[in-house]
Amino acid sequence: MRLPGRATPVDWLIVGLGNPGTRYARTPHNVGFLVAERLIERWDLGRPRKTFAGLYADGRLPPPPYPAPRVGVLMPQTYMNESGRSAGPARGALKVDLDHVIAVHDELDLAFGDIRTRLGGGLAGHNGLKSLKAGFGSPDFARVRIGIGRPDSTDPEIVSAHVLGRWRQSDAEVAEVVDRAADAVQRIVDGREAL
Repeated sequence: MRLPGRATPVDWLIVGLGNPGTRYARTPHNVGFLVAERLIERWDLGRPRKTFAGLYADGRLPPPPYPAPRVGVLMPQTYMNESGRSAGPARGALKVDLDHVIAVHDELDLAFGDIRTRLGGGLAGHNGLKSLKAGFGSPDFARVRIGIGRPDSTDPEIVSAHVLGRWRQSDAEVAEVVDRAADAVQRIVDGREAL
């Protein structure tokens, strides 16, 4: 039973990175939100509620494995560059060890559809990851990196238009990548993929 004003601890915290609002909803930079939404639906966690300066849903996964882990899925509503302001306090309130936090985010340096997982590592200039590092006090959290590809230019305006513009791929292609990224998160949570 959840007590009013209190957070129920979770075993895993999944943080989908993105920007709030319809302007950004269908952009590569928001792929973390798409995966978070897919996991909330897949795990039947119910409608996200406003808390931790974000949208948050939680619940216990159906077994196996035994015991089934309790998960929380957070979509910070602080804008990408301030994600740590949401995720840092959430992690503290939910009592999650840092190596049980999974950030799901876009990755310019991976080809579209390439999905890679790792624990810790560099931030590759990703402002959402920089903010998470500041909010957690360390970069040693897990990442599910989703390739969105890099444009054929290093011009900051062209790169920004690529990241914040509409997907160049079809809805079906994007949905397939989102499913595979959700599968990667599932494998980590289930203990089938070590980082």
